[in-house]
Amino acid sequence: MSKKNKLVHPRNQIRKIIDRIYQRGMTTTSGGNISIIDEQGDIWVTPSAIDKGSLRASDIVCVKKDGTIIGKHKPSSEFPFHKAIYEERPDIKSVIHAHPPALVSFSIVRQIPNTNIISQAKHICGPIGYANYRLPGSDDLGDVIAEEFKKGYKAIIMENHGTVLGGSDLTDAFERFEALEFCARTILYGSQIGTPKYLSDADIDEFEAQATGVLPEVGVVDYPSDEVEKRLEICKIVQRSCQQGLMISSYGTVSMRWRNNDFLITPTDVNRWDMELDDIVQIKGGKREVGKTPSRATWMHQEIYNRNPEVNSIIMTQSPYLMAFGVTGSYLNVRTIPESWIFLQDINTVKYGVHFRKNNNSEIVNNCPTASIIENDSVIITGDKLLQTFDYLEVAEFSAKSIVLGNSLGEMVPINDNQVEDLREKFLT
Repeated sequence: MSKKNKLVHPRNQIRKIIDRIYQRGMTTTSGGNISIIDEQGDIWVTPSAIDKGSLRASDIVCVKKDGTIIGKHKPSSEFPFHKAIYEERPDIKSVIHAHPPALVSFSIVRQIPNTNIISQAKHICGPIGYANYRLPGSDDLGDVIAEEFKKGYKAIIMENHGTVLGGSDLTDAFERFEALEFCARTILYGSQIGTPKYLSDADIDEFEAQATGVLPEVGVVDYPSDEVEKRLEICKIVQRSCQQGLMISSYGTVSMRWRNNDFLITPTDVNRWDMELDDIVQIKGGKREVGKTPSRATWMHQEIYNRNPEVNSIIMTQSPYLMAFGVTGSYLNVRTIPESWIFLQDINTVKYGVHFRKNNNSEIVNNCPTASIIENDSVIITGDKLLQTFDYLEVAEFSAKSIVLGNSLGEMVPINDNQVEDLREKFLT
């Protein structure tokens, strides 16, 4: 279990995650359910027919190992398949079922999303199973789902229904759920502007083999007030990025220059939703804060700061509409509205792999542009103040969204060259 959840009651864990799922538009008022099985074998589960948008910890129901129900509501109507999964897979301690729109799209055309669309998703999601349609809430549905979990899957597409995922704890299950829905959205949006391209297993293995924590540890670490203030800024932007759908639990790096070329950066393998000040890693004199493992992209952030003195903050993330361009190779023309071009100029696309091959980094770190897209991986946004950099990210994502959605209406008509020159003279000279 995640250390941050160890002393959090199952009721509170469930309420927090259902809030995230609902607020991100990945379930409806009445749809979806979450459960946790505790060390005594009791199952804590969301109630039946209670508004997911205002669920309280006190609404969560406990179904005791002997079948006794404790709580003021009935357990979810889908409780039978939660119970069946736990009986079949003792390694699974939490289950999420929901109807997120992109995954439902796959379920109604009876397909499984290919998680090789982005670097880390295959590792997080694992192979994806498929459960044939059965009556919701029935023991029969529980049987077919349990049969899929019996094969070793932790993520299942439910035919004409939605998805169900398991994890070693609720954080693990939610990361898998969020990553799978992100893959589905990226494939759908990419299909509207081009043909999605997938990574090979060898590409993904190379990504996963990246060295972590290779920087030596610094001997003495101090935390003056200006350093702590930057930690707070980073945590706030990471949280905001997650809330806005611009970052997911399992991927996203934010850094800020501190003094000279020393900087602060988010760690690896820490859930982005739950990032705290003490998780942030200080990089001082090319060395990492003792006992912490910074992002695998730390070397690249370090080189950007070393070579680009005007850059004081960096956001590296996956947002669905920008990644639609990243997985298709389609050109993202930000000459959509004046603000987009003024903020972003042109957005470069670079080949997958340059972000972790240290001998092939010139496209990103030399004369670093405001925004770059790494194929099948991420978008990198740079700027001065961190809030400004976040604004650039939002503008880039909104521009990408407008182009993806507008594609069904007709061909994009960008701002022309004369209009761009007028903008350049007024705002950039």
